[in-house]
Amino acid sequence: MPGPGPHLMYAMSSGLGLTHLSKGRFTPHHTLTYTVNAFFGPDIGSFSDWLSSTLFPAPSFLSSLPDAIHHPFYYVLILGFPLCVFYSWVSTLLVQRNLLDSVSGVPLSRRQCLLLISAGSLSHFFLDHLFEVDDSSLSSARLIIYDLKDGVAEGRAPVNPDAVIVVGLLCTCLIGGFIYINRARLTKSPGKQSYHSMKLILMIASLYCLWCASQIYWVNPRRPAVGEEADLGVFVFMATYFFLPHCLCILSNNEDMHTEQLPL
Repeated sequence: MPGPGPHLMYAMSSGLGLTHLSKGRFTPHHTLTYTVNAFFGPDIGSFSDWLSSTLFPAPSFLSSLPDAIHHPFYYVLILGFPLCVFYSWVSTLLVQRNLLDSVSGVPLSRRQCLLLISAGSLSHFFLDHLFEVDDSSLSSARLIIYDLKDGVAEGRAPVNPDAVIVVGLLCTCLIGGFIYINRARLTKSPGKQSYHSMKLILMIASLYCLWCASQIYWVNPRRPAVGEEADLGVFVFMATYFFLPHCLCILSNNEDMHTEQLPL
């Protein structure tokens, strides 16, 4: 699996991109909290395992922590609240001592820290699942996608006419809808156009997943939804481990650059 370097650089570069796009609403405090949790967050279980084996050679309850914490969701459920309190306190300390620029002069609230902790955990496993290799030489990501595979295990899957019609219609609606929303001489602002475009993508993606799921779980016998492709697995993996953490980061943005907010 990836070491400290890839985790740190992926999360920090993503944070810097969000800082640039948000024009300062995603501050260095956001980036630092997100980066630390994307790197060291879920791997804190390995440290607790070493600590327990060093301080308590005999089996103890700490020996079960690594597997429980090294998980994209259990990490947040187990450590989310104490860590959001800690990171909010650290952010306040950094602001008060002028050690890290917060742009607005406001430290992170506990809610913002919890969102960034969750985003960091998911981003950590985005890299882990992509590049971790098991005994069968298949990455975790490929195994997750294969569990939701639309096609067949062996050989080439047949291309059904109804699949061509449905998938073609959905893709045509996506391209056509995007052109319509962003057509020239439209009076709407770019922000509203982006918002409506995202709604269009989510709607088409939901219908696409519904089509794939219907062919996998509802049709008997099971049929390939999109030839031999694994579209449903790709949608689920990317939505969970790539788009969701970035959405959580966006939700943690400061609401108003000119209005002071106190931590929760």
